[in-house]
Amino acid sequence: MSTVTTTPTTPKTSTTRKLLIVSGLSGAGLSSSLKVLEDEGYEVLDNFPVIYVDPLMGETAQETRPLAIGIDTRTRGFSPKKILAILEKHPAQMLFLTADETTLQTRFSETRRRHPLAKDRPVSAGISRERKLLQKIRDQANVVIDTSGFSIHDLRREIEGRFALDAESGLTLTVSSFGFRNGIPREADILMDMRFLKNPNWEPGLKSLRGTDKAVGDYIDKDPEFSNFIRNFKTSLSPLLPRY
Repeated sequence: MSTVTTTPTTPKTSTTRKLLIVSGLSGAGLSSSLKVLEDEGYEVLDNFPVIYVDPLMGETAQETRPLAIGIDTRTRGFSPKKILAILEKHPAQMLFLTADETTLQTRFSETRRRHPLAKDRPVSAGISRERKLLQKIRDQANVVIDTSGFSIHDLRREIEGRFALDAESGLTLTVSSFGFRNGIPREADILMDMRFLKNPNWEPGLKSLRGTDKAVGDYIDKDPEFSNFIRNFKTSLSPLLPRY
């Protein structure tokens, strides 16, 4: 399963400045993502008018600091056609943020904000209209991130892992644990069910400890099923990673 997807693009023109377009559904984390990118060293422009992107890239062609521009349905002059034209003209990447309807409705309810496309209608109507309006943009995005179930820390890790400026080129591999009672992580590309191992949670002396504590690691390491599994898992994973 995977809710984070990537698609290669071929730039049509040449420029020295890296450009990242950030778009997506309202409530999916656009503003938070732009803040992370700013912390990473990008020059960030939020809700930037589409018609000014071309002049901006022309004026700053010699700049080396990468540029991240947030464009969504609130943006003056917003048009999917115009945004796709930017991707055709400049060697830009597109990050698209999305989430399921329940998550988006909950976020709007918690912040008590109106959906920008449903000022006099239910939030669900605005979400539905926005999905249709942005579908062509999503289809052309290099990276699509589903933030359903994400905390702000999850989103930061995802953005930093994919767009950090000081990261070496190549594959970023993130290993994380989860509990099935909390749901399967949406951003997972490879999922392994480890419930066949002995569970330290049922050991009185280990129940209160964290998974990073040495005693917990030692307990799992002593499980006779663990060593064979981890060896075989590494063997099967190693040839896959270069293909990713």
